[in-house]
Amino acid sequence: MGTLRLKIKNTPHALQALASLALLLLVWWAATAAGLVNPLYLPGPGEVWNAFVEANICRPMSTDSDRIICGEQQYFLWQHLLVSLQRIGIGMALAIVAGMLIGFVLAEVEWISRIFLPYINFVRALPPLGYIGLLIVWFGIGDTTKIWLLFLAAFPPIVLATLDGINGVSRDRVNSARALGAGTFQTFIFVVFPSALPSIMNGIRLAVGFAWTTVVAAELNNGIPGIGALAYLSGTELNTPLTIACIFVIGIAALLLDGLIQLITRLVTPWVGQD
Repeated sequence: MGTLRLKIKNTPHALQALASLALLLLVWWAATAAGLVNPLYLPGPGEVWNAFVEANICRPMSTDSDRIICGEQQYFLWQHLLVSLQRIGIGMALAIVAGMLIGFVLAEVEWISRIFLPYINFVRALPPLGYIGLLIVWFGIGDTTKIWLLFLAAFPPIVLATLDGINGVSRDRVNSARALGAGTFQTFIFVVFPSALPSIMNGIRLAVGFAWTTVVAAELNNGIPGIGALAYLSGTELNTPLTIACIFVIGIAALLLDGLIQLITRLVTPWVGQD
């Protein structure tokens, strides 16, 4: 038994993950093949795969029809995903710029922090569906509303991470830089900002996660093309295989985004963990 545990422990993480995935697919296939679950609720892996393939190709509308349809809802699935990523990219870019600027101001001016920080925490605590109706009233059902919703989901974590990062900078470092003749701007660029950057990057990572989980809510109204809207509409049409395929695509895209942010974090903060 001890030898078996040692072998499992020494198995590469990638192989363990692949084995876990294979086991999940096997259990899923066995449950559906045995008819333990109604296919309407849980179709088999093959049906989900076929739905994914059909969402990315052109095909006859039916076996006895010459009409050709491409993808789903007049767009390929990759186009739905690309549009959602574009919306998240715009919302995140605005949230990063505004969140960092507001975080710097709140960290440097205490009375402004006392006034505005409770409101930022209030927005952070609100679920996206709580104010999507108000955004529709203000901005309509176009992309502006969706981008605002994604912005509001990502903005508070970045502000708070920036604030915590700056407040956590060692005063000894700041005083040492000033004692060596560094001005306010130089101290900020070469001491404060690099010291706060790991915290800011963690905030951006959290913000991307919040924005990505908000994408379905953002695309509930007039969200086509969009992967969140496609997942929602396919569910309302009882197209369960396509719904599950969209869920897998959303999840895999989220993991890839998270991995990309972790890579960028390691590149821009190579000194972290080197103390």
